Amino acid sequence: MYDINNLLRKNIKNLTPYSSARDEYTGEASVFLDANENAFGSPLDTAYNRYPDPMQYKVKIRLSEIKGVPARNIFVGNGSDEAIDILFRSFCNPGVDNVIICPPTYGMYQVSANINDLEARKVLLTEEYQLNLEGIAEAIDERTKLIFICSPNNPTGNSLNRDDIETLLANFNGIIVIDEAYINFSRQKTFIQELTEYANLVVMQTLSKAWGLAGLRVGMAFASEEIIEVMNKVKPPYNVNEASQQLALEALNNVQQVNGWIKETLDERDKLVLTLKELPFVTDIYPSDANFILVKTTDAKGIYNFLVQHGIIIRDRSKVELCEGCLRITIGTPQENKILLSTLQQYK
Repeated sequence: MYDINNLLRKNIKNLTPYSSARDEYTGEASVFLDANENAFGSPLDTAYNRYPDPMQYKVKIRLSEIKGVPARNIFVGNGSDEAIDILFRSFCNPGVDNVIICPPTYGMYQVSANINDLEARKVLLTEEYQLNLEGIAEAIDERTKLIFICSPNNPTGNSLNRDDIETLLANFNGIIVIDEAYINFSRQKTFIQELTEYANLVVMQTLSKAWGLAGLRVGMAFASEEIIEVMNKVKPPYNVNEASQQLALEALNNVQQVNGWIKETLDERDKLVLTLKELPFVTDIYPSDANFILVKTTDAKGIYNFLVQHGIIIRDRSKVELCEGCLRITIGTPQENKILLSTLQQYK
């Protein structure tokens, strides 16, 4: 049975987190002489001489309004990669515990596991790019703490079967992490609405994709209050800078514009798929719920190099397990997609 106390590392359970100046006083004042900041300001038009809110309270309140989740159930990090690393450091003992990943998938799960000296047990997706529940069940042992699921999946683009994910949530005594970086482009519902049903669920999202804020590095994790408390305890005191917080808040007031971009991206994706299917070297295009498509070709490396020569950069995924011969193409603007297609039509 799931119990967070059985999963937490002993040192994390006993950890006293760093107490910053902004943790100890959070109100308004006319003179701040507590944090050894430069009182004269910044050599910029905007002053960044004060430390940011360590808990990103205003950002969480706005996210709470958009996502329908209480602010206390939200973690805001320096990209989703920080959330991944914090989950490893909170729940997994280096050299002892293991996690499960399901390739082909986002490569940072494996990298972060390696950094934290953890065994990442690979259970390949099926030929249809769905979860292998039997294989996952066989890979789980008493030292398995986390299972990472990317849906919509990167690099395949498809959403994973919801019933399969719920089967894992109901039967695994560790934590299930669902990475929903591309959920805004998907027909599937987010798993955020299931947080009240599953105490062992963590849902990750980001402002890097549909929201167009990749350069700000703002990621989110949604989970039970007890998991969020642990993540806040382990994170660095000022993990999201003031500029990112201010700009994220500004962006979060433009939901309608973002929704328009999402619709245009999906329209462009459909057009791109139709035209790519007509090219003789394209053998398959996999269904996508993301802002990219995975395209199987007869000569992935040759096509990739040809496009590079013409100043067009895509991702060669042909060496990734179950993605042999495949290229991953992000959906661009109408003009960018037009350039891509006209260039590919010249490839022999």
